[in-house]
Amino acid sequence: MGQSANEGISPAGLSRLIARDIPHAASGLMIEAAWATAHLVMYPLGFLSAPTRPTDRSRRHNFSGLSPEQRGLFHHGVDAAETPILLVHGIIENHAIFTVMERALRRRGFQALSAYDYGMLTQHIPRAAKRLGERIETLSAVTGYERIHVIGHSLGGLIARYYVQRLGGDSRVRTLVTLATPHQGTQLAWAAPLPLVRQLTPSSSVIQELADPAPGCRTRFIAFHSDIDPLIVPSRNARLDHPDLDVQNIAVRGVGHLSMPNNGRIAFTIAEALREHDHGEGRSSA
Repeated sequence: MGQSANEGISPAGLSRLIARDIPHAASGLMIEAAWATAHLVMYPLGFLSAPTRPTDRSRRHNFSGLSPEQRGLFHHGVDAAETPILLVHGIIENHAIFTVMERALRRRGFQALSAYDYGMLTQHIPRAAKRLGERIETLSAVTGYERIHVIGHSLGGLIARYYVQRLGGDSRVRTLVTLATPHQGTQLAWAAPLPLVRQLTPSSSVIQELADPAPGCRTRFIAFHSDIDPLIVPSRNARLDHPDLDVQNIAVRGVGHLSMPNNGRIAFTIAEALREHDHGEGRSSA
């Protein structure tokens, strides 16, 4: 993870950089192909199992059955361990895409995880964001937490961002983590005539709305973007660059679009970020 700058590199240096990156990218694309195959198997299984629901309040502060690492997070801060985390999938997906991510976060002590399926018939991002807001309100009422964390993959991250920026969701969402989300749209969306996909073009009304001023937004954003994402064109469009938002952009190398929710390094980075509740840190961008 990190950032590489190609400005000022000599031709020989650029050749060495390309030679170094080709095997890395090839390995990442092979893993991406494997996850795409696994996704074809996991996707229908998502219809056979209900999304994870939040843990009942009565189980709070119960350390029985927790691993030493999980107990360590409770020792670090009960609030960090029990702040609800809502997982929101991407387009043509369901909660099954988060099977690995959910397991990894639970191993690191986070227990209040749940998933939200917005459905295959979704055609309008603002309406989907409104329904997501209703789900978050319910989650807040059930768990007793005023503000929660949200992890959104691909379109799920954009729906969550619309809720936060345009529908007042910053009062409910403490941290929004996005994985391979087309924050600035994707040129690939021009190839599909579907209304939902057309809302992902760089010049769509939704993308333009999200570029509007958002003064006073309280949500912290963490945006993961990859150098080999075939669905975000250009790949830098998965960065979240907005002057009014508290954003940390995290570049990952050799991790494809579908691989993002299934990557152990990314899960570890998210876990470390969610442990921290100091919102006084300045804006940063990688």
